[in-house]
Amino acid sequence: MAKRNVTVTMKADYEYEAVNPQGNKVLIDMYDPEKKQHQSPMDLVLSAVASCASVDAVLMMKKKRKTVENFKVETEGDRNDGVPAFYKTIHMNFVLTSPDATEEEFAKVVKLAVDKYCSVSASLSAEISYSSEVKRP
Repeated sequence: MAKRNVTVTMKADYEYEAVNPQGNKVLIDMYDPEKKQHQSPMDLVLSAVASCASVDAVLMMKKKRKTVENFKVETEGDRNDGVPAFYKTIHMNFVLTSPDATEEEFAKVVKLAVDKYCSVSASLSAEISYSSEVKRP
């Protein structure tokens, strides 16, 4: 069993810093939008699931010898109204800019990346959905 750890330290009432054993830091805050300088813990959940699936999706497209000119994932979560306000659903739209990739092969890659390889999506109880599109440069 591979164990991972981070240490979270309070910087102020609504500000925290997470550090992994290698010393990499993530700043976190829970301020209202007008004062926000960093992602909130719930923003980080969306960032984690999108980036986790992204790595495999991009690498699989490159393994298929497809050109990846640009890549992004637009991620949206719908939260529970009560407490805790967990994500009920998360939707990710994967957007690949490539002159030679097809919609079909990219859709297959996204499915594998999210459903098979993404440890973050496998760790969440939210209903996770996804879509994909290929844009030409």
